Amino acid sequence: MDRNNLAKYAVAEIDSKGRVFKEIEHAYRNIYERDRDRIIHCAAFRRLEYKTQVFVIIEGDYYRTRLTHTLEVCQIARTIAYALGLNEPLVEAIALAHDLGHTPFGHAGEEALNELNKENGGFNHNRQSLKVVEEMEQRYPDFKGLNLTWETREGIIRHASIYDRQEKHKEFCKTANASLETQVVDIADEIAYDNHDLDDGLASGLLKKRNLEKIEFWAEVSKKVKSNYPDINNEILKYQIIKEMINAQVTDIIDTSKARIGELNPASADEVRKYKHKIISFSERMQKKRIPLRAFLKKNLYEHYRVVRMSTKAKRFITKLFNEYLQNPKQLPVEYQNRINDFNDKRKLKIILCDYIASMTDRYAIDEHKKLFDPDEKV
Repeated sequence: MDRNNLAKYAVAEIDSKGRVFKEIEHAYRNIYERDRDRIIHCAAFRRLEYKTQVFVIIEGDYYRTRLTHTLEVCQIARTIAYALGLNEPLVEAIALAHDLGHTPFGHAGEEALNELNKENGGFNHNRQSLKVVEEMEQRYPDFKGLNLTWETREGIIRHASIYDRQEKHKEFCKTANASLETQVVDIADEIAYDNHDLDDGLASGLLKKRNLEKIEFWAEVSKKVKSNYPDINNEILKYQIIKEMINAQVTDIIDTSKARIGELNPASADEVRKYKHKIISFSERMQKKRIPLRAFLKKNLYEHYRVVRMSTKAKRFITKLFNEYLQNPKQLPVEYQNRINDFNDKRKLKIILCDYIASMTDRYAIDEHKKLFDPDEKV
């Protein structure tokens, strides 16, 4: 995207630090559109369809998966990016790639691998997402990985929200902050999490609308929707409330961020990276509205006994698989065995096990568990 079509503080194609391996760029797609397309066509992206958020895949087909969550993040992020004059294809590429390294079974899987791989610095899905696009995807004859641009890879490794910690990296974390495009994806991720977990929680029956009426933000929006549609049925009411909540948060981000950009008046994307605090953010008023809602979700959904059971079961699955492979790595698929130089080097073996297990879908992990531990299951 040419500089003339963007705000001065946006990342422009002409200013890109490029790719590790030089390539002739495409005649009809800019560099960030190529990044986006490479991400969409990679195996790790397809697997997101069967990696879950809160509800494990066997609980039902309705609930969000990593793929639907990723698409929702992308849609919200593009809306914000357009309103602020940012680079939409770059935002789209970062959003579509931000969860490529996530484990099966949501954050429970990540917590399990983090504990099991402590001697190697734990496990972080941002770091794993970068590893996926730089090393693990094998699709091109001239290089490993997808050979994405520096700016897309920066957005992947520097992804940070209330649900994700930023992974420090010597190449991408030399500045205090990341690009505004990265910051937009971070905040879109938070909006998608909160509002769509509300939807899934209500659909599952674990959350009740009558309890949500005690939350100021929900009650305020609910009153507005009912005023506009007095005869609305309960199911449509739920969708409309959640839609209006998302819209209110996105509008707040755009208005607040525009004001901050106006005050700071950054002359370039590089200047943006020098600011210590994020520029893309909610207003204080909206932040205060969101706190009770997130506390409600934590207490009534994430800590609900059924969700805790699912998470605990998931951690047991991951731990048993990991330890079984660690004891006998010759049970691993051939392509992973070929990466092992010394079967007695447990430290390096743990890194390979993290790569393998993180690549699994929920369904594949469950099937592997059956093959390894169920005597009646074919291997």
